[in-house]
Amino acid sequence: QVQLVESGGGLVQAGGSLRLSCVASGRNIRNYAMGWFRQAPGKEREFVAAIRWGGTYYVDFVEGRFTISRDNAKNTVYLQMNRLTPEDTAIYYCAVAYDSTWPPADFGSWGQGTQVTVSS
Repeated sequence: QVQLVESGGGLVQAGGSLRLSCVASGRNIRNYAMGWFRQAPGKEREFVAAIRWGGTYYVDFVEGRFTISRDNAKNTVYLQMNRLTPEDTAIYYCAVAYDSTWPPADFGSWGQGTQVTVSS
């Protein structure tokens, strides 16, 4: 089983940046696509970005502002978030993709999430 632990969230002013980390343990994730999601208060969890060997995928509302990356030596996936807005306020989660579609549709092994709050 893979365990995921997210970190790096916090309070930032609009226009600022944060880098989230997702550290995996229990299994090497190098051969898995990985994804980032977020859930804002009162809203459903939504997909943000995914990464696999040779490619990344972003939803429209983060394209050009967020960058997903990974360090296989550290078994870690990152989400660099720039030009943050109050609408980006949410709990951010990472997850393992367990299917081979692209972008992936079947995610699991969810972490506990990290809170990102963007003030105006």
